[in-house]
Amino acid sequence: MNRTSGRRLLFAPLFAILLTLAASFARADQWTTPTPEELSMTSQPEVPGAAAVYLFREETTEDDLHMFSVYVRLKVLTEAGKEQGNVELKYASYTDGAGFSIRNIEGRTIHPDGTIIPFTGKPYQKLIEKTRGVKVQAKVFSMPDVEVGSIIEYRYKLGYDDQYVVPPTWFIQSDFYTRKAHYLWKPTSHDLSSNRGMINTIGWFPILPAGTELQHTELPPQSFKPAQKIFEVNAHDIPPVPTEDYMPPTSSLTYRVYFYYSTYRNLDEFWKNEGKIWSKARDKFIGPGHAVTAAVQQLVLPGDTQDQKLRKLYAAVMQLENTDFTREHTSAEEKAEGLKEIHNTDDVWERKRGNNDQLAELFIAMARAAGLKAYVMAVTNRDQNIFLKGYASFGQFDDLIAIVNVDGKEEFFDPGSRFCPYEYLHWKHTMAGGLRQTEGGTELTESPSQSYRTSTTQRIADLTMDEHGVVTGKVTLHFTGAPAISWRQKSLTGDATSLEHDLRTSVESLLPQGMDVKIASIDKLADYEQPLTVNVEVKGAIGSSTGKRLLIPNDIFEANAKPAFPHEKRDIPVYFHFPYMVQDAMRIKFPANLHLESAPSADTLQFQNFALYVLSPESAPNSVTIRRNYSLGNVIFLAKEYPDLRSFYSKMETADQQSIVLTNVPVAASSSPAAN
Repeated sequence: MNRTSGRRLLFAPLFAILLTLAASFARADQWTTPTPEELSMTSQPEVPGAAAVYLFREETTEDDLHMFSVYVRLKVLTEAGKEQGNVELKYASYTDGAGFSIRNIEGRTIHPDGTIIPFTGKPYQKLIEKTRGVKVQAKVFSMPDVEVGSIIEYRYKLGYDDQYVVPPTWFIQSDFYTRKAHYLWKPTSHDLSSNRGMINTIGWFPILPAGTELQHTELPPQSFKPAQKIFEVNAHDIPPVPTEDYMPPTSSLTYRVYFYYSTYRNLDEFWKNEGKIWSKARDKFIGPGHAVTAAVQQLVLPGDTQDQKLRKLYAAVMQLENTDFTREHTSAEEKAEGLKEIHNTDDVWERKRGNNDQLAELFIAMARAAGLKAYVMAVTNRDQNIFLKGYASFGQFDDLIAIVNVDGKEEFFDPGSRFCPYEYLHWKHTMAGGLRQTEGGTELTESPSQSYRTSTTQRIADLTMDEHGVVTGKVTLHFTGAPAISWRQKSLTGDATSLEHDLRTSVESLLPQGMDVKIASIDKLADYEQPLTVNVEVKGAIGSSTGKRLLIPNDIFEANAKPAFPHEKRDIPVYFHFPYMVQDAMRIKFPANLHLESAPSADTLQFQNFALYVLSPESAPNSVTIRRNYSLGNVIFLAKEYPDLRSFYSKMETADQQSIVLTNVPVAASSSPAAN
């Protein structure tokens, strides 16, 4: 937030997010007369079965009026689309005085026969979230008499404080097909100066469909008014946001335009100079101070190697309360405990708690106090966004990670992610764009990737079958890396009972239907450096009978798997969260009256150098063992690679669907195991 001459720039990432949930704004006070085609339409050919379609969306931003105006016309096509008549307009206010308000809400519902029902209700206020420094609220109202075929039409104004100017972010693509849309921004015509210099640049970063352009014009000055810049986008026939499986974070890839004011002439200058300011602020917070230095002297020994020192410090930070997984303590609570506001890492250490960023900075402070070179890096959360260098905003960065030089080699750490092992990053922080400190300043870079071997799931079933085809036995699950972190963090959101329920439900979803599943034990839940182990007792029928034959899945952990890529074509990349490896082993012992007629064929499949599948069956006189290993070494595949990737998965899924065939043979007629 930069102070200007009577005005301040409000770069509000939260506000930009809220606008995605709002819709768009009006250029005229008059309603739009619906056409006969709009009244009678029952579907949109481009999106068969769609619940609704935007007939028109508009957003106008006028800096000098400190106002956004939004206008929406939406056609309800199905019963599900009627839910769009319940409108929730979110906005935020800040404790530093910045604030937004919604007013002038108007609306009407138009039935297919042209009957108009005006909105006469009164919106009510709803508190969405209140955290330190910001309160998110909503104006909530319901449009009158909405039915299938109705046109919902409403508009409102979102105003903000006079001392601020807010460059807009235009979200062109939404959950519904948009026939037409109009976006217009009139930047302030006043001179803006800040404590860092003259605001001399308006920047923008567009992601627009082919044929849609950002128009930039400037009206000449008049005797009573300076020159006026105008930015405008007219869009039409915009498809809805894709909703396929294995998608990249759509919040960064959907059609949109980012705007920003800047004191810098170009992007490189912005990142260089703002990076220095950010780095200086981080160093001021990190220190280390006296309390952290004293703590480090107690935790490490003079004879420890650099790695030994760092492991001890990492463990000490991991033992602290991470308030991102518990709760943020109020000012009143901290005051009652005799605690002041957090100003540095000494304060974090004395509290023995902090949020993810504060704990990451505390670890860096401790590493520095131990004599190691340590740096902070701000990264984008890859689960939600992709870093865009062309968008000059620090709002893109979500979390902090640590970089420490250990014996001449830089290693990356994630102490702010609860239960994250030493020298490991949470997957959402891997291959993520960000800004890091260096010895001489800062630089934009990307965090490293991690091997598929670091995130493994082992699923082992040791089963004994009776003469009726019912098995009893034990299933053991071992998790490392990302799967282990996920389950461990889930344990913090509930109690032991809820965790056991979630694990049991997860196992039940894998196994053949009808099996009884009981969690026997959960081992190493808090020991983040060790594999998480879950022991499960199972019982039930796992096969289907066809006369004298019993058909059993060759891998009971894949019994309910559905095709990963059912669609023949795909226009967006395939995106996996992280590289991983799954290792399955299933052994079934069967009684003398059952004879192994056939087992699945051994198979090996490979997709380029990025994926490998190996199926290995073994048989003995009264048992069969199936081992299945799958490794994925890449996280993103382009649309042009999709046909080959889909073909690979199809072959793998076909191999997984093979059956073990057992034949019922009377014991008296078989003195020795029958041959195949």
